[in-house]
Amino acid sequence: MEENQPKTGKFSLNYGLILGAISVIFGIMLYSMDAHTSQDPSNTVISIVIMVAVIIWGIISFRKANGGFLTLGEALKLGAGIALVAAIIAVLYTVLMANVIDPDFALKIAENQKAAGEAAGTMSAEQLQQQYDGTINYFWISYPFILIFNIIAGLIIGLIGGLILKKAKPDY
Repeated sequence: MEENQPKTGKFSLNYGLILGAISVIFGIMLYSMDAHTSQDPSNTVISIVIMVAVIIWGIISFRKANGGFLTLGEALKLGAGIALVAAIIAVLYTVLMANVIDPDFALKIAENQKAAGEAAGTMSAEQLQQQYDGTINYFWISYPFILIFNIIAGLIIGLIGGLILKKAKPDY
């Protein structure tokens, strides 16, 4: 009698939607506090902790649904899949933020980067202006980087989670 195997795609979609929703809620919270353009590393750390928690939660849930068994390949698929779904939601939210909610979003980020560069004192005024102009004119390049970073992070989290949680099915 064949068991009904759970599908990694279903878990990736469900937990990716959860991660995407939590990320959007976190982004809205930052926007409401006018901290959505800040360069504060604590925002990044919180985002990564949320990502790790949801991906590990998805891997553990898949393992439970799979009779307590998990392969490294399944964990990698789950990590990358969850991260991809969440990244698509994050890109859509960023497009909405930059074009509708806060049309000056890219401008504010460029100004924050320029202020940080001036405070560091490592770049000339011309280099700072060039960076400022590049940020405004090429902000759209951040969208594929969001996707790529999330997928790589999801693979790494899935790899670590898979190495910790893997359990092979017995051969008999």
